Amino acid sequence: MDIVFHEGTKQFHLFNDKVSYVIGIFPNGEPGLLYYGKRIHDREDYSYLINYEFRAMMVGKPDNEVFSMEMNRCDYPSFGTSDLREPAFDITYENGSRVSNFQYVSHEIKDGKPGIPGLPAVYTEDDAEAKTLNIRFKDELTGMELILSYTVMRDHPVITRNARFINGGDTSVRIEKAMSLSIDLPDRDYDWIQFSGAWGREKVPIERKLDEGITAVRSMRGHSSANHNPFVILKRKNTDEFQGEAIGLSLVYSGNFVTEAECDTYRTLRFMTGINPEGFSWKLDPKEEFQTPEAILTWTEEGLNGLSQSIHRLFRKRLSRGAWKEKERPILLNNWEATMMDFDEEAILKIASKGKEAGVELFVLDDGWFGKRDDDTSGLGDWYVNTKKLPGSIGGLAEKIHDMGLMFGLWFEPEMVNPDSDLYRAHPDWILAVPGRERSLGRHQMVLDMSKDEVWDYLYERMHSIIEEGKIDYVKWDMNRTISECYSNGTPAEEQGKVYHRYILNVYRLYEKLIADFPELLFESCSSGGSRFDAGIMYYAPQTWGSDDTDAVERLKIQYGTSYGYPISSIGAHVSEAPNQQTGRITPISTRAAVAYFGTFGYEMDLNKVSDEEFSEIKKQIAFMKENRGLIQSGDFYRLLSPFEDNYCSWMIVSEDKKKAVFAYYRILSEPNSAHRKVRLKGLDRDRLYHFDGSEYYGSELMEIGVEITEAPGIEWKTPSGDFVSGVFVIE
Repeated sequence: MDIVFHEGTKQFHLFNDKVSYVIGIFPNGEPGLLYYGKRIHDREDYSYLINYEFRAMMVGKPDNEVFSMEMNRCDYPSFGTSDLREPAFDITYENGSRVSNFQYVSHEIKDGKPGIPGLPAVYTEDDAEAKTLNIRFKDELTGMELILSYTVMRDHPVITRNARFINGGDTSVRIEKAMSLSIDLPDRDYDWIQFSGAWGREKVPIERKLDEGITAVRSMRGHSSANHNPFVILKRKNTDEFQGEAIGLSLVYSGNFVTEAECDTYRTLRFMTGINPEGFSWKLDPKEEFQTPEAILTWTEEGLNGLSQSIHRLFRKRLSRGAWKEKERPILLNNWEATMMDFDEEAILKIASKGKEAGVELFVLDDGWFGKRDDDTSGLGDWYVNTKKLPGSIGGLAEKIHDMGLMFGLWFEPEMVNPDSDLYRAHPDWILAVPGRERSLGRHQMVLDMSKDEVWDYLYERMHSIIEEGKIDYVKWDMNRTISECYSNGTPAEEQGKVYHRYILNVYRLYEKLIADFPELLFESCSSGGSRFDAGIMYYAPQTWGSDDTDAVERLKIQYGTSYGYPISSIGAHVSEAPNQQTGRITPISTRAAVAYFGTFGYEMDLNKVSDEEFSEIKKQIAFMKENRGLIQSGDFYRLLSPFEDNYCSWMIVSEDKKKAVFAYYRILSEPNSAHRKVRLKGLDRDRLYHFDGSEYYGSELMEIGVEITEAPGIEWKTPSGDFVSGVFVIE
């Protein structure tokens, strides 16, 4: 790993064992991306990659018309000069001009990777793990400065990027667009994969061929959203799960975003991501700075599984932080589907006690413990314990839960408020709403204006007080509606374009402060399920509720899609009751657990109401998870059969030393007289002998011949016949 600067050519080469990233300063002083991809040899001069040519309708420098930014690969393209594709940034100056001319001034190369104040980012624990390049550019006419930051990681095939704008002039400017990363690739021969959906059906992989024009996903919802995710893959046409070139682009941000690919008519491709410019406008006064979020580029030639595994390792080891970063996550029991908001202390203790008997380690009290909160129409925002339900307050209940030998967790939805609440009656100006216009409701609630420091102060004081009183071990942080009517009361008109971004910065600040106060606290992010499941939130909460849809069949798709860009340890996955509350489907409890094992495992039910037979099964499931969760949450994950393409789904996780694996397959619907079907395993040592399903096989056999997963006619199958069946096997 190194960053080499060639003084004579003003070119930078960032590389590690896997990738190279070559930047050159173009004749006009702007940065160009000369190469990105598989590691290449270093050399003094890559200028042969700069295009000098004359084309009709092309514009260039006054003294050099054969050089044009339009015909070259830019690294952070500007607006309005000789490059007329989508710009990475857009600044409006005092005179109304939007043309900038940032020219190279200087650079610095440092060991390690600095953090980004107020924003989540990949980090290092040792300066030897990374090198960082900061390149400074200046627009002499306006005094504006731009610092582009690049980090190459030693142990990961990753380049991280961010940008910082500094107003060194005498007048205010307005930043209308500021991408975190933009790269130009020399051809467009890629397929685009996005991860889209909606509540209850999150992260469906959608693949399309790139062609002339712009392909994009974005959020305008105030959070990253279940509809489109800020993670996108570009893959070569012949790339599959286990071979071929692919690029992953992750935005480390939880608010409005855009990720887009622009194919021009010269067959080149521009790929960028950052804060969505729609609704964004940042007035920058003299001496002020604006910092973009971080973006992460991951490259592989080992297929989509190889790409995912690289991202999983990076996120587990160098994005998640704190006491729970790589620690085995506790098996939890949540009361929500058991009681909703209709409970008292006696009912809660009875559920928790049964959970302890089953082997559960963490009990979580969900919505309904505060204010006048018997349904979702009132009380939200009144973060004071309802002592009619909990006579001993949170502290009394928590003490009884802890005395059982259980950890205690609590649900919050800090960013929202009901109109029927004491908080709203006292502070109607604390919500996001446009004066004189109707105020939209979602789930009977409005959005608190988190861009206001006084709102942050109230939420911090209440959450800190309750967490401290109950010695809380776990917090489920929910957000159950999107932002509409994004207007901050009392904020000047010229500052309204900052509200969306300030909102998410204060969400991050609240997380950061509570983590500092309670470093052993485990956070799980939730946004009506997976609507804020992104790399940004993983910096604060190492796990996120995968979806409110707990149906095992639907969860196969949700967890399969999520695994492309996020580690298994980050996916909250629970066993719930049947018929399922979201779909009405009845699936065996064995299959519900077989899906939920591949995530952070728990239960959403009253275990007092299950049969003796099911309770015995639940105890076995918990014992299995305790035995294998270390491997499941930290091993290499392989997708084997896609539920989006087949009646079957299969995946497996292999330990780093390849001595142990957990393999699972699922048949969704029964098939009469079905054909023989084998699935080839992956990631094992070819020459080792493995114990599998009562027999012994070499790794080469399991990977090249495979495992039979269909029901042979006339032969009793390993698992029950019928719909929604599964098999989970430990391979050693």
